[in-house]
Amino acid sequence: MIERIVITGMGVISAAGLNVPETLDAFAAGRRNVGAVPSGVSPLDFPVFAVRDLPAQTESSPSSRTFLLACHALDEALTGAKLGRDLSALRVGVCMGTTVASQLNDMGFYTAFRQGGDVPMEPVEHFLKSNLADAIAREVRAAGPCVTVVNACSSSADAVGVAADWIRAGLCDLAIAGGADELNRIPICGFGSLSVFSKELCRPYDRDRQGLNLGEGAGLLILESEASARRRGVATSVFVAGYGAACDAHHLTAPRPDGSGLETALRTSLAEAGIQPQDVAFVNAHGTATRDNDKVEGSVLARVFGPDIKVLSTKGFTGHTLGAAGALEAAFSVMALLSGWIPASPGFVNRDDEIPIGVVRERTTVTGRYAVSTSLAFGGNNAALVLGRDG
Repeated sequence: MIERIVITGMGVISAAGLNVPETLDAFAAGRRNVGAVPSGVSPLDFPVFAVRDLPAQTESSPSSRTFLLACHALDEALTGAKLGRDLSALRVGVCMGTTVASQLNDMGFYTAFRQGGDVPMEPVEHFLKSNLADAIAREVRAAGPCVTVVNACSSSADAVGVAADWIRAGLCDLAIAGGADELNRIPICGFGSLSVFSKELCRPYDRDRQGLNLGEGAGLLILESEASARRRGVATSVFVAGYGAACDAHHLTAPRPDGSGLETALRTSLAEAGIQPQDVAFVNAHGTATRDNDKVEGSVLARVFGPDIKVLSTKGFTGHTLGAAGALEAAFSVMALLSGWIPASPGFVNRDDEIPIGVVRERTTVTGRYAVSTSLAFGGNNAALVLGRDG
């Protein structure tokens, strides 16, 4: 019998809140902390979900905003798991997902380097030290497996799944898994060129949706074998029950119209969890509020779970946080299982006849033991996580 992979700590930071309690408060109040693109990030003018009160970095930290977001979530997760910053005595792996990860923040350096002449090389050193998983591993003195997953918007969902597999395979007893991404000029310009931004607050699954809002943040989970948690005397009731991934490779940016890759990922995750679709209390869907994503994803969810499955998209609270989205939304799903409710899916008012699912319009009680979080990404990448709670 495969031992369960339990979740002993969680940390979140996004526009919805700087930690788990603040985020739950925002969800309960239906509060959407949207604003303008921060000064100096991009000249494009679209609403975004920025973290406005990010604590300052420490002297030893790289200056990457993505790293700072990750470290803030890390502190909350470690505290919840009753761990300190020095994990050198434990068998610890680190698996982090991200997309742009600040790698093009030093545009002045790149311009000067191309023009020739003497250029200070400190930005190169900073770049080489900013691999997200390596940076987190150094921060906690972890010596186990260490991987940064760059799988577009499914990156951190895949990171959680990979980390759980490490523990099952005996490569480590405990893993720090999740993702982080900052609001950055590159994705803002890139999504702008694709014409998928909404000039208004995003409306996932709504008939009148106009596109997505970008956001930033980090979500981290502390995963452990049950034996490791018992040895440390840490009790928990939540766990990663299943993970599935599939790439349909249909198009560089568009989902496959029949959603077969997502369906494969979902059914794989359910099979690994050993449950049936009817055992799932709700789905925290990818739900970007773009025309194609919501239509394809909604159709697949109805096909797998039936049209009455409770569905929401928390991107209406956070914006699309890119590589951080999968882990943040997995954490939000666990929070919902523990608290026994999900919020109204923000921005959803009018049902789209092409999307046959029941998106929740009000705070809704959930009593089941399992939730599913889905992530769809460019390149046809699809990931699904099944999160569980003891009855």
